[in-house]
Amino acid sequence: DTRFWNALFNTLYFTLVSVALEFILGLAIALVLHQAFRGRGWVRAAVLIPWAIPTVVSARMWEWIYNSDFGVLNYLLVSASIISTKLNWLGDSALAIHATIMVDVWKTTPFVALLLLAGLQLIPQDLYRAAQVDGAGPLTSFRHITLPMLKPAILVVLLFRTLDAFRIFDAVNDLRNLETAIRAVKRAGGHVQGTICYTISPVHTIDTYVKMAKELVQMGSDSICLKDMAGLLHPYDAYEITKRIKEAVNVPLQLHCHCTSGMAEMSYVKAIEAGMDVIDCAISSLSQGTSQPSCESTVATFEGTEHDAKLDLEQLTHISDYFAEVRKKYAAFEGNVRVDAGVLLHQVPGGMISNLVSQLRDQGALDKLKDVLGEIPRVRADFGYPPLVTPTSQIVGTQAVLNALFGQRYKQVTKESRAYVLGQYGASPAPVNKEAQRAIAADAKPITGRPADHIKPEMASAKKEIGELATSEEDIVSSVLFPQVVRDFLEWRAGGAGLENEIVAALAAALSHARKAAESAPTGTDGTRSPWKQAGRQRLLRGR
Repeated sequence: DTRFWNALFNTLYFTLVSVALEFILGLAIALVLHQAFRGRGWVRAAVLIPWAIPTVVSARMWEWIYNSDFGVLNYLLVSASIISTKLNWLGDSALAIHATIMVDVWKTTPFVALLLLAGLQLIPQDLYRAAQVDGAGPLTSFRHITLPMLKPAILVVLLFRTLDAFRIFDAVNDLRNLETAIRAVKRAGGHVQGTICYTISPVHTIDTYVKMAKELVQMGSDSICLKDMAGLLHPYDAYEITKRIKEAVNVPLQLHCHCTSGMAEMSYVKAIEAGMDVIDCAISSLSQGTSQPSCESTVATFEGTEHDAKLDLEQLTHISDYFAEVRKKYAAFEGNVRVDAGVLLHQVPGGMISNLVSQLRDQGALDKLKDVLGEIPRVRADFGYPPLVTPTSQIVGTQAVLNALFGQRYKQVTKESRAYVLGQYGASPAPVNKEAQRAIAADAKPITGRPADHIKPEMASAKKEIGELATSEEDIVSSVLFPQVVRDFLEWRAGGAGLENEIVAALAAALSHARKAAESAPTGTDGTRSPWKQAGRQRLLRGR
């Protein structure tokens, strides 16, 4: 198929050229910003502007720059006599890919520079001083000190820039619900990680999970993730499932466990012994409880074995210290940080328990928690044993709360419970209890097909509703997701605030945020910025 080979070539060409340019330019910028000079904070902030500008604004700005008739790029090139006639940058396939690469390099190079700058600040200055005493020049120091010490940061940069992984899962493990998402990610050149939600019930067996893994690979998954959101995976089951799936499929396998029940660390060890490729961990200051096992402890566990992750425990400790301080800001939202062996009986994930407590507290019925925890397994059985993960955990949990509060099962039901028993979330792992279905939705007939097939196309009606206020497909989609906010914005824009004002406002906001981030970064004893603050600046800017 010539279209396939053409798409493959374009993807590889785009990736290789853009990543190479971003790395070279990013390293050069990082080396400059690592030096001490007057106004360094302002320069750092200015460098971050392209990365801080929202992508949608960047796209519109470059669309204007590349305009074949009125674009500033053609104007400058013609004025400088570099070209004699205006070029159709986005209409010519040979030019379009290079124009797209230019935009990607402009947008992403600051991010690469930021990561490499964090790596540079971890290199002990004593090494450079010792090299200088030995007579080493700048190039020798760069080759024998800077590059070798930057290897971890370079690896992170290359991974971030060449791998776009999408972990795709369905709450009831109805693989039909994943088809469209998998096709979309594959079409965009991303990495599909087909995900299986692990749970325990009379209808969930090891054979069930092996069968799902095979089907996910057949659907196009590049890797498989086993998601144990409630911490129910027993160590020896982890070994057996890993062994069986690895025998059945030839793609990387990843395990995601929570520590709620206290078994996650043991399950990780047994899974790795059986051939698990990747495990999810959390830095120690954010680990345990309902989170993941500690990264440092896991690294130490396998140190010196064939599974050694080769990570620096001392550097991981620095990261942990930083996030220990961050965590203090969110102390009011802390959940249970102890092992909850009760999850092995009621199978309720930690996050779901927090929601239940909040609901009961709002109703002044916190004394009903024990009744609710006893009702959840019964509702789950009635609903065909769905895994308790978003959104089914909320559906089952809220219905259990209502049953306990009203003292009569299904006297009051939520619209989500009704939609679930009617098959609108997908096929349940086991048939829904007929009596429960009649009590919840006796007046409606359940659907048996793929739920999305019963949804009418909405694009045309959404376009009609927003009318001439929308000038792009992004405007239409945004108006559906955030109706009032986007309508207000589009009306403001239509009232005379054109693209130029949008760009100026975005630049001003980005410069302000970047400057604040640069000023707020704590300095070390040698005056350098904290690398962890530097590495965290991406989220800081994105969140403002």
